[in-house]
Amino acid sequence: MKTLYLDCFSGISGDMVLGALIDAGLDYKAWVGELGKLGLGGYSVGRKKVQRGGISGTKLTVKVSAGQPHRNLSNIEKLVRKSGISKAAKKTTIEIFTRLAGAEALAHGVTVDKVHFHEVGAVDSIVDIAGASIALDMMGIERVLSSPLNLGSGMVKFSHGTFPVPAPATAQLVKGLPAYMSDIKAELTTPTGAAIAATISGGFGPMPQMDVSAVGYGAGDREFPGTPNVLRVFIGDTHGEYEEDTASLIETNIDDMDPRIYEYVMERLLSAGALDVWMTPIIMKKSRPAATLSVLAVPGDVPAMTDIIMKETTTFGVRITDARRRKLTREFIEVKTRGGVVRVKVGKSGGKVLKAVPEYEDVKAAARKSGRPLREIIADVEKLM
Repeated sequence: MKTLYLDCFSGISGDMVLGALIDAGLDYKAWVGELGKLGLGGYSVGRKKVQRGGISGTKLTVKVSAGQPHRNLSNIEKLVRKSGISKAAKKTTIEIFTRLAGAEALAHGVTVDKVHFHEVGAVDSIVDIAGASIALDMMGIERVLSSPLNLGSGMVKFSHGTFPVPAPATAQLVKGLPAYMSDIKAELTTPTGAAIAATISGGFGPMPQMDVSAVGYGAGDREFPGTPNVLRVFIGDTHGEYEEDTASLIETNIDDMDPRIYEYVMERLLSAGALDVWMTPIIMKKSRPAATLSVLAVPGDVPAMTDIIMKETTTFGVRITDARRRKLTREFIEVKTRGGVVRVKVGKSGGKVLKAVPEYEDVKAAARKSGRPLREIIADVEKLM
């Protein structure tokens, strides 16, 4: 599987992504031609080789003419949908901008339709996001993985004033993702970069074993002492056909709680975003029967999960470990039955479907609505898949 790994040791921005992909072998002239199919005017792009901390990389530049309008998500969607870029590039571009708009809305307390992209929706950012989406499609990238995101530190200026790094939108975008602050006094991960990484990455963690075919460096604007200001990318074929990521396993042993409370605790954890929750019977010291409560969560949700466990159970502490996961690529399709629409979870490996499982709650709802046996609904769904 052709995999792109984003090594964000010095953060990530839209122009750094494009610079790194060009540096790794993207056909620049063909890419400029595809970008022109977007139908966006008032800009020009350029590239040049630069040095950042002694490392040679590619700097992508976007020059924008004056008098560009502010755009909202609806304007950008219309522009992308009517353009001549590929379907895959359209889909990725809209997904990234939708995530970005949602983060801006949450950060500033407005609805998505009220978000006007004064900065992130300017022409240069449209070029960055659409350009990255086009590049991924042109290069045949099937999977993207990323390292944790270096946010930087210090203060950043944006349209609403000066604010500590990360910028408010970036802070929203990295929720649920592994990210960290460093001693570099600069905004290393921009909202555009965070939106791209959050949308296209299928997992965050160490680089998987892969047959590396290309390495590229995308240069940022500034020089930092001691750390090259570049985004490094690796492109190659991974040795398995499964996605990999890292989750957090939170556990605690409980021997003195009313067992009736467990159901409520598990419901609260799942509602708060836990990936999975389970109980394991154990025997503790003094031969006491007990149970281990285990919670699997994305790293960013560990504080919320821990808070629920501390408040809702009798435990005095939890254990937290990193759990590397290997999993099938997942997607959902919808199947129409006489009882309504049933979602089906499809598991793929190397682009091949290995299994498809109907969502139980949807099947149950369809059976109740139609008055037909549950097993018949399941059989209907299996025939239609």
